[in-house]
Amino acid sequence: MMRNRPLFYENADRCVDDVIEHVGKNIVLALPLGLGKANQTVNALFRRAQEDPGMVLKILTAITLERPAGKTDLEQRFLEPFVARLFGNYPDLSYAQALRNGDLPPNVEVIEFFHRTAAYLSVPVAQQNYISANYTHIARDMMARGVNVIAQLFCDARSGGKTLYSLSSNPDVTLDGVRMMREKERAGKKIAIIGQKNPNLPFMYGDAVVGPDFFDAVVDQPDYYFDLFAPPKMSVSTEDYLIGLNASTLIRDGGTLQIGIGSLGDAITCGLQLRHTENAVYREILTALRIPDRFGPHIREIGGTGGFEKGLYGATEMLVDGYISLYRSGIIRRKVYDDEILQQLLNEGQIGEQITARHLDILIESGAVRPVLTGADVLYLRRFGFIRENWYIEDGFMTDGALRVSADLTDPENRNEFCRHCLGTDLKTGTLIHAGFFLGPNQFYEALRDMSEAERKQINMTSVQHVNQLYGCPYASQRLKTLQRRHGRFVNAALMVTLSGAVISDGLENGEVISGVGGQYNFVSMAHALPDARSVIMVRSTRPKGREIHSNILWNYGHTTIPRHLKDVVVTEYGIADLRAKTDREVIAALLNITDSRFQDELLREARRAKKLPRDYRIPDAFRENLPGRSEAILAPFREKGFFPAFPYGTDFTHEELVLAKALKGLKEEMSGKAIPIPRLGSAIKSMGTPDAARPYLERMKLDNPITARESMMQRLVVYALVSGGHI
Repeated sequence: MMRNRPLFYENADRCVDDVIEHVGKNIVLALPLGLGKANQTVNALFRRAQEDPGMVLKILTAITLERPAGKTDLEQRFLEPFVARLFGNYPDLSYAQALRNGDLPPNVEVIEFFHRTAAYLSVPVAQQNYISANYTHIARDMMARGVNVIAQLFCDARSGGKTLYSLSSNPDVTLDGVRMMREKERAGKKIAIIGQKNPNLPFMYGDAVVGPDFFDAVVDQPDYYFDLFAPPKMSVSTEDYLIGLNASTLIRDGGTLQIGIGSLGDAITCGLQLRHTENAVYREILTALRIPDRFGPHIREIGGTGGFEKGLYGATEMLVDGYISLYRSGIIRRKVYDDEILQQLLNEGQIGEQITARHLDILIESGAVRPVLTGADVLYLRRFGFIRENWYIEDGFMTDGALRVSADLTDPENRNEFCRHCLGTDLKTGTLIHAGFFLGPNQFYEALRDMSEAERKQINMTSVQHVNQLYGCPYASQRLKTLQRRHGRFVNAALMVTLSGAVISDGLENGEVISGVGGQYNFVSMAHALPDARSVIMVRSTRPKGREIHSNILWNYGHTTIPRHLKDVVVTEYGIADLRAKTDREVIAALLNITDSRFQDELLREARRAKKLPRDYRIPDAFRENLPGRSEAILAPFREKGFFPAFPYGTDFTHEELVLAKALKGLKEEMSGKAIPIPRLGSAIKSMGTPDAARPYLERMKLDNPITARESMMQRLVVYALVSGGHI
């Protein structure tokens, strides 16, 4: 099968036939996380394992995407039209449903290293078959488990008369995994690298671009070109906005930015855009919130509040749509270059993006090129735009095929002629963002596809080894990455933080896994390894649990993701705690200052009992008003002016769906609350009519004309939820 790669297939089952014939019936299948799964090919393999008990199929992956499905009739009525509209013809992964239902055949095993958030809290097999590991170790761990097949989604493009393939959304683990598998192949192991084409993927450049022979087999069937999985944008709460504002003050102009997905990622994006495009308003808001008064030293030392004159460079595990917004706002514009000397000269300000004659002297002085140019020197200069594309060297002379200029730049006259005819105008091949994978809403994919080729070439989709750590990567040296990632600010979200500075991001105290370690530990560790970098952990100060509110800043917890000795900066909606180089007493005091005031006293008592704070220690008065009502009141005038909308980057929900979502959520909480008198609720529903204002919402739920008694009861429930929640 694999002698002349790739072989092309129009049918996934035919491809599976040949894969099994080549590698045998014991298949250890590695799939990219998230978007990059070759769904139809994977389903064909799973189906074959279901039909053949003699076959063994082990699937290694992460973030298995599933279209949302409601558990109750009301949830299903709400979700089904939305899911059909948003996810189109996205094909479900058969193994995911079997895993969730407990129906996996005994010859099939699914192992994940990162769960879709909270997706498998109640699925024992998924909890048992979770691998806790840094993202950068996954390719290695997959090899240790005997991976012999990879199935990856890709897209293609024609360039210079050649067909190129792009791993697009997921070069992250695949690049390293395939390299390791080819080494095993050379040692005699039988493997198969399968690519499934989907032109709906944006063609991304950088290390994601491979030749067709990267794959052993290619499945190309237009009927398989499915709509990309596109999770909807979620609303950004007041707490999220406040966290984003606080975090935005910690980003250094001319530096490096890493952010993640979700409402907190959107919040910091909004904060950065406000800082850059509406700086006067931004400073006014910060002042109203007393952020400079209380945290001014942290801001001055770590970040700033001015606009981004130099711009930022992105080095991020996940390319989120926030980066596109930052790029369009002129914030993501600091380019980095794949050369240590050039990057150092840029960092030092000796050269800039616009090329001048002085650049030649600096390059010669730094040893980047020789004063008498050689062929290698000319290639170097042309690669980065120092000389025009059509000039080359021949017999000691520069020529464009017509003119000839001496390549000996020690002679002033030659140098002047060289600059007049050969010198370029702007640096070329710079990278604005390095990223490992992407996943986002449909508008994000559209934005990537709509970018020009030149714009997309400034985004280097690459290995997670490249992005998430400084060492052990074949794509760039540790020194180069250190130079590129100056003033790194690695901003990640967490669930909870202990008063010792330990961070909980992936699991619960009882051992249940919510998501995974992913790259968070990598970035925290890298922030300590780089000379001028900082790790910023964003955490909401509280969380609801039923009708109760719990603090996310705890005295202690039975599980941690980031140990206390890697503590750095923690941000809540109430402010900034700089924990680096601090004693236990100082760490606790700083975290108490950004804790919700409803929980400060009990945590203070815990610290005193443990003798970590003096018995006479008092939380300063300036931090004793950490209450949500105060923040809401301060932001209200700015909301009236159009700032801080619920969906700053748009939403896939209709107006009716947004209202229904809030109403049904309130109804669910009310009916599950232990203190709610359910008989009284039932009486209220029975006595309630059908207001005209409820009709658009009932039509959306297909409950405007109920036929059965069950539909009539659901109609009354929806009306009750709308009325009791104040929505109509």
